[in-house]
Amino acid sequence: MKRASLEITVGIFVLVGIVCLGYLSIKLGKMEMLGGDFYKVTANFSNVSGLREGASVEIAGVDVGRVDRIVLDSKAGYTARVTLRINSGIELQDDVIASVRTRGIIGDKYIQLQPGASDKLLHNGGRIRDTESAIDFESLISKYIQGSVN
Repeated sequence: MKRASLEITVGIFVLVGIVCLGYLSIKLGKMEMLGGDFYKVTANFSNVSGLREGASVEIAGVDVGRVDRIVLDSKAGYTARVTLRINSGIELQDDVIASVRTRGIIGDKYIQLQPGASDKLLHNGGRIRDTESAIDFESLISKYIQGSVN
């Protein structure tokens, strides 16, 4: 009887530990299990090289959302349509500018938003019209090398 209660106690302790590890993994990984409180907006870029789903969206260096999805939009001249999940407490004007930026020299790509001055706000399903694509350093170096040779 004493051995059975000891096994049950150890089993409960292990189960609680596994639940705690799962919770910490979700929180530290910034995953959302039950949907979350956000709205989605889209933006089309001519180049999003290196940007990944799950990348951060920032305003003034503060994390305000995540990149939800990146797809090729053939209807808009073969551009990359990026869907952004913006935290619900953040209000974006309809003249906001979205830029693909790099964190450091070899760092991760993220989306930087520069707020506009319009009175109109973007809502769920809205579209950011002003975008700045990622800088392609390889093509810049290639143009520099080819330009200096000729």
